[in-house]
This record gives sequence, structure tokens and C-alpha cells, in this order.
Amino acid sequence: MNIDEITTLLDKVQHKDPNIKITPTTAETVHFLDVAIMNDNGHLRTFIYHKPSADPYYLPYTSDHPHRIHRNIPYIGLLRAARFCSNLHDFHLERIRIELTLLLNNYAPKVVSNQFHRFFQMNKADILIKNFDKQAYNQLHERLLYSQTKQKSTILPSNTDPLINPPVLEQKPWDKSLMLVKYLFETGPNSTFTRRFYTWWEKHYKYPGSPANRINIRLIPQCNKTLQNYLIRKRPNNALLKGTDTATKS
Repeated sequence: MNIDEITTLLDKVQHKDPNIKITPTTAETVHFLDVAIMNDNGHLRTFIYHKPSADPYYLPYTSDHPHRIHRNIPYIGLLRAARFCSNLHDFHLERIRIELTLLLNNYAPKVVSNQFHRFFQMNKADILIKNFDKQAYNQLHERLLYSQTKQKSTILPSNTDPLINPPVLEQKPWDKSLMLVKYLFETGPNSTFTRRFYTWWEKHYKYPGSPANRINIRLIPQCNKTLQNYLIRKRPNNALLKGTDTATKS
């Protein structure tokens, strides 16, 4: 494939998403969104691209969000690094960068360390906690790179047409044994709401012979909206984009 064919292909891809602008460039190192690609002596090497004019930002630990969100930030940071970085050295540099940034945002060292260990243990790569094992990292990188996230794998079955049956209108089965209760999460005294609610539920409804014994209560915290909710327009699902292309050609 020559340069003209590549440019034509990139121009076609650029019209799929109004949020993405592609500028064709020829160099030893190029970047697209937050991924950098380098020609390292004939071998393609990928790593995370950090825009020089943008300061790194992580959700401050003192912000008004449930603690589970703060716990997931170190894990998701390492997951992103392991998918993007094809080189073990680049991954460890990104790991150090994530750790320092979180500590500067008032994350407790124990929280960061525990979530880092959780990442390696859940992905069966404990050896990388202390050792520079390239083979183990290559296996981790390949496994995470080609694995779908839980959210994407449950969006649509493979035999479902997203144009005829949009996922938003899909009816989900009703689980009568599960009750989802939404509440507005706040820090301070109200942060103990979940513990007090479950204590109250156990005291007044979970007595022997109560019909409520068959119901599982799950509290869903609702956070105040941020600028991200108002300013960022999410890219449609790949299945929808492919369906749009098919409909346009026909």
C-alpha cells in the first residue's frame, strides 16, 4: 500500500466520527489520539502519547465520588498502559508516572499499592511486580490488547442488527430478586448512608419469614454531573458504524 492509498483510507475513516481529526504524517514516530507508534529499527513500538501542552489529570482523592471509583483509577491506568505499551520498559515508565500523579492528588500510598497488586494478580502477572520479565509482559500485553471489555462484550449479540434493534431500546429481563436503589452520593456525614441503610433494612425487613428475605438490595450511587457529561460526545458503537456504512453503500 503506497502513501496515496493510505491517505485515501485515512480520509475515509476521518468522516466516521466528527470528534476525530486525522492529519496524515510521515515520520519515524507518529501519534494518533493518545497512542504513539515508533519505527524502532524495523520493529513497530507503541506506547502512550502525552500531549506536551496538557497537564496530567486524575480525579482528586478528596473529590465528591464514591470510594470504589477512586479504587478503580489506579487499576484502569495500568490496564490502559498494558494495552498501549508494547515494550516492558515503556510500561514501567508509565507505571511510575501513574503512581507519582496519584500520590500528588492525595491518594494514600497503601491505596495505590493495593490496586497495583490487584491488577497484576487478576491478570495472572504477579511476577511483574518485582521482576522485569519480558516474556511474561508480552503475554500480558497480547492478552489484554485483544480482549474485549466487559461493557463492550455485552452491548450486542453478534447476530443482532443494531439498526433494526438499537441496544437502547432492547428490553432486559426483569430479575424479581434484585432491587436497585439509587441515591445521591455525598462526602462527609452522608458517606455512611450505605452502612446505615443496610442496618435499617436488616432490622425492619429481614426478620424470619419475611418476603423481603428473597430480595437483594443493591445501592447505586449517583454523582453530581461534571463538565465531561456536558462537553464530551461519545463515539457510537462499532456495530452501529459498520451498519451505517452498509446502509450507505446499498
